[in-house]
Amino acid sequence: MQLNGWDHALKVTADGKGLVGHVGAVLLRKAADQLGLTAGLSAALRRKGSSPLLDRGMVLASLAVAITLGATSMSDIALLAHLSPVLGAAPSGPTVRRALDLAGTPRMLDRIARARAKAREHAWNLIEKTPAGFPWLAVAGKTLTGWLVIDMDATLVTASSDKEGAAPTWKMGYGFHPLAAWCANTRECLHMLLRPGNAGSNTFTDHKEVLAAALKQVPARFRRKVLVRVDGAGASHDLITHLLSLSTPRKKLLFTCGWTIMAADEDAIRRLPAGAWKPGITQDGRAEEDKDIAEITGLMTRAGNWPGELRWIARRVKPSRRHLRNLTDYERKTGWKYSITCTSIPDGGMDGIPGSHHPQYIDVLHRDHATVETSGVRTAKAMGLRNLPSRTWQVNAGWVLAANIAADLAAWTRLLGHCDNEELANADPDTLRYRIWHLPARLARHARQRTLAISPDWPWKDAFLTSWQQLCALPAPA
Repeated sequence: MQLNGWDHALKVTADGKGLVGHVGAVLLRKAADQLGLTAGLSAALRRKGSSPLLDRGMVLASLAVAITLGATSMSDIALLAHLSPVLGAAPSGPTVRRALDLAGTPRMLDRIARARAKAREHAWNLIEKTPAGFPWLAVAGKTLTGWLVIDMDATLVTASSDKEGAAPTWKMGYGFHPLAAWCANTRECLHMLLRPGNAGSNTFTDHKEVLAAALKQVPARFRRKVLVRVDGAGASHDLITHLLSLSTPRKKLLFTCGWTIMAADEDAIRRLPAGAWKPGITQDGRAEEDKDIAEITGLMTRAGNWPGELRWIARRVKPSRRHLRNLTDYERKTGWKYSITCTSIPDGGMDGIPGSHHPQYIDVLHRDHATVETSGVRTAKAMGLRNLPSRTWQVNAGWVLAANIAADLAAWTRLLGHCDNEELANADPDTLRYRIWHLPARLARHARQRTLAISPDWPWKDAFLTSWQQLCALPAPA
């Protein structure tokens, strides 16, 4: 066996001086400080007559930074102790637990939500002023300028041991079933409600609570045009009626949601003329093959039981192998797999978006909701939600909040620090960790100054330096 000799005369020691790992933490902490989030959390968590050694708002912000870097348990906060020469004293695991137990109370959750909303407003105002501008969603070649898109979805968090609130899930697992609302424009988790594992997928009261909290997180001027997308599992008669009630002449709220097909719906599809089916379109605006779209609003006999502002869009595709077992008799007879989207987008379309009234566009717009599984749920799982670390419900509620704050920091750092680098501005957490956040550096002190020196050979050194400079230049909130 021939060796390449790369480890010849190589010696590994643990006595390096002035070395700092995961130096991307300074970017995340700088974003939190500059945008007023750290100060806001400190004010929210301050209790009269209590003066802890470490400010609880700083502890929560530090934990959010650690989660962004990849922490999955409270003890992982030890990583920040390595960064203490740069960031200052790091909290211990027990201190983190006490902070989460405090943050997880209903009263504190409400106060922290107001602090997050204030920091978010400042962040979005600054993002809008960057050269790239606010990230309006683009679907099928149309940019939804002026429209904020909120995706609602539930996910499962597995519990490997017995924990307060954990219960069997509909996927035959065991754990929790949180419901969340994500901003598709920025990939921020606006609100997440921790629920037991046996919580329903279409529980109206939970959807109403989460959506109300999410809308409060959105700055007022971004609430003028909102599109809410919900999958079929979450849709219900009460939810659709509630969504319709939220739209006013001054604030337009439209929605698309999945629809459970009944026999009456198949009858409506059966009555469609053959020429009514038109080719669907892909996310980049091209025509699809063997995938057709048609509007069935006028043929729906069930429409009389629903508000008159609704439209129903049918889609048919050739069934794949995984669909074969679940086909209805009508689908087996026709050789097509059908789905229906219910929407409040009127015949006139979305304000300022030409062509958005077409059934083909409404179909592709709703199918884009599937990106919540990658940009929303997967990002959340990468930000500390693969597991809840405590046995107690209140601490886990605080951890969910810290994970949401971590997603905020990741989004703000991307969109403000890397606004001139399209690849990094749209990167997922794993890419940012590999290229930016887990970067090593050497800390040097000279003439009462500290210098973090990164390798001149690092491929993304310029991106790191540019991000630091831009975050340092952010104006403080008024």
